[in-house]
Amino acid sequence: MAPEPSSHDVRSAFRREFVSPHLWRTRIVVVSMAAIAGLVVVAFTWLAESAFGQFQQLNEMAWWAPLLWTPLCCAAIVWVTRRYVRGAGGSGIPQVMAALDPALSGGRRPLLVSLKLSLAKIGLTSAGLLGGLSLGREGPSVQIAAGVMLSARRWLPRRSGISAHSLLVAGGAAGIAAAFNTPLAGIMFAIEELSRTPEQRNSGLIVAGIVLAGLIAVSVHGNGPHFGVIHPGPIGLALLWPGLLAAMVCGFAGGLFARLLLASLRGTSPDLPSRWRARYPVRFALGCGLVVAIIGIVSGGATYGSGNEATRGLLENEASVPVAFALFKFVATWLTAWSGVPAGIFAPSLSIGAALGHDIAVLTGYPHAPALIALGMVGFLAAATQAPLTAFIIVMEMVDGHGMVLSLMACAVVASTVSRVLGPPLYGALAAIQLPPRPQRDTNDAADASDAGRHDR
Repeated sequence: MAPEPSSHDVRSAFRREFVSPHLWRTRIVVVSMAAIAGLVVVAFTWLAESAFGQFQQLNEMAWWAPLLWTPLCCAAIVWVTRRYVRGAGGSGIPQVMAALDPALSGGRRPLLVSLKLSLAKIGLTSAGLLGGLSLGREGPSVQIAAGVMLSARRWLPRRSGISAHSLLVAGGAAGIAAAFNTPLAGIMFAIEELSRTPEQRNSGLIVAGIVLAGLIAVSVHGNGPHFGVIHPGPIGLALLWPGLLAAMVCGFAGGLFARLLLASLRGTSPDLPSRWRARYPVRFALGCGLVVAIIGIVSGGATYGSGNEATRGLLENEASVPVAFALFKFVATWLTAWSGVPAGIFAPSLSIGAALGHDIAVLTGYPHAPALIALGMVGFLAAATQAPLTAFIIVMEMVDGHGMVLSLMACAVVASTVSRVLGPPLYGALAAIQLPPRPQRDTNDAADASDAGRHDR
């Protein structure tokens, strides 16, 4: 016979939850650092947008200036990153995911996430936008906020129950929430991408921190959706075939984009560009920056920066982007990431998807283009990241697309499924690359590692 459950002591529970100074100190530290993380991301957003505004002024003064400025900025950023802050390179999300690896010792975690790397990420990513490179600030915001949150450990009381894992999850998700002005997306990102071993007792406090960081951004930028309110028209059978086509095309394009990025950033391919990148990384970055500048000039400046302006213009039917904008932005974003500069892909992915959705609307003659543009955004983002729930909620909150909930969700699932056929999840695979070498446990493993090292040389 099963034992009878013990009665709940209300008085003891009240003292534990509301009287304990130990618990209140823990709460104050976590919530305060979440608020600070949100403010840091808001400041980073302002700095990044101001930097890109300066580049736009330069481009308006002289159309040829990016041919000199963009390659020099790209090369300088890669030189600084490789020489001083290697952990600040890349998107930032793989670093946080790698830092969450349970086998990673605390001594190696600062190589991937720390307050120093957060500050470096802010400066280097902003410098990339100052150079007109095709990158987003949302992925870097994850590493930046995670570094801020992780620094809270020194102020937490002993036996607080808040682990480094919890702080990293809260910080990374807070970065997404504050960067996109979407608190719900931050929570879903924590569940879908970051959290692998959630701690039940502190889950409420962690979620509160994520929401608070998002609310900080909302209080600064306002409660309106990032891209305004779309008018998708009637959602019915007429949208079925164009929507399915958008999901399939964006799923294939996003999967190809992720596969290309992974092959390029792994650096294991024997092709000449990969060998040149490994041997002359700064010169390679110079060449990538030059090609990005040429693409920007050919596209009339549309491919510079994150692509938010193009996305907003397409949704409002006011954009004058070139016909091949999706291809141009695809290549410019790939080259920017391949160059080695700290660069996110969220915002560029949304602009590529928006352009693909717009092209499909033109191709099929569908009269309500904003609906297909929104589906293209969620489809490409879901395929590139293979995180369909996060992509669906981000786009829904950014365009106030609550009337398209089922359509957006279905598109994200279909596109992500197509992408999984083409390759593994991008961030998980990149996180494996970010992990420092682990000590070998036996002679056979050591011999294998030695052989692999000789082969690499």
